[in-house]
Amino acid sequence: MHSWEGDPHQQPAPDYGSAGPTPDLPPDRSLDPRAGSWRILFAVCAGILLALVFSSGLARGAFADITQFLTLHGKPQPASPAQLSQHEIESLDRQTAQQQAELLLERDINHNAGANDEIAARVDGWHGKIRLRPQLNSLITTALNSNDLRVRAAGIEVDLAAMNMAKTPKYAALLFTQVENGEPPERIWALWGLGLLGNRGVEPEKVTQVLTEHLQDSDADVRHWAVEGLAYLGTDDTIAPLLQTLHDDAAPTVRERAACSLAQSGMLTQAQRRNAIPALLAFADDSSLDAQTHTWIFQALRDITGQKLPNEISAWRAWFSSSGGA
Repeated sequence: MHSWEGDPHQQPAPDYGSAGPTPDLPPDRSLDPRAGSWRILFAVCAGILLALVFSSGLARGAFADITQFLTLHGKPQPASPAQLSQHEIESLDRQTAQQQAELLLERDINHNAGANDEIAARVDGWHGKIRLRPQLNSLITTALNSNDLRVRAAGIEVDLAAMNMAKTPKYAALLFTQVENGEPPERIWALWGLGLLGNRGVEPEKVTQVLTEHLQDSDADVRHWAVEGLAYLGTDDTIAPLLQTLHDDAAPTVRERAACSLAQSGMLTQAQRRNAIPALLAFADDSSLDAQTHTWIFQALRDITGQKLPNEISAWRAWFSSSGGA
């Protein structure tokens, strides 16, 4: 599983330690008055000259340009053309499958032109050859959280390859059996895998049926991962069961994941997410739901619409009416 699933392989950042004394170096005498008064005089003169330079309008203007460029505000500033370099493309065939996957997924996350095409051409050959090592694990997690659905799709493809899950009905059948008969960790793994396989076109109708059935499981963890599977399946048929789970599930963690799946995570498009707005407005006005669920509902509305409205149903209904109900 991944780091956001409690991956045990994540390692802490190395400790750089503290800077200790360096007795082999000669002592610094630059501030020692015994080193000579001429050094003090030189420092004073240099300071005066610098003050005169920076008092000029030209110097102030140049410094302002530099500081403006270095701030975190303003439009993105590309460091280089966003494309795979010819050198990187030529070196790919000399790299291991693990190195290829890590390089190309990193470039794809950064929207380098050509990275997605290279992943599509190579990913089927990575099955059984790449592993969920910390670096690749982290890259997959980042890809699945990208705002670009094509990058998320690349993350799904690489994840399936790393788990060695074949994109075939035969492999999906194994996962269907595992969901029903496996131990809890195996069931969770299978629910996640089925969502990814369904998204890539493997038995999507049956995957939808199985995942939806497991939203009624007595185990909250199983219901949680049925929600995650539906989110990454990302078809029109997943919206209604996600809405019902947000409204009805007894576990707050499951309701929260349903809200997030409708709003941001997974493979639903913006247009699909907007189809959930009328139901979310009805939920926001439902007094049977608790305050925390209402908070998640309003947050989902903000994420879907981009509107910065308060947690007040009247404000949201006024916006919805003025926007033509779209």
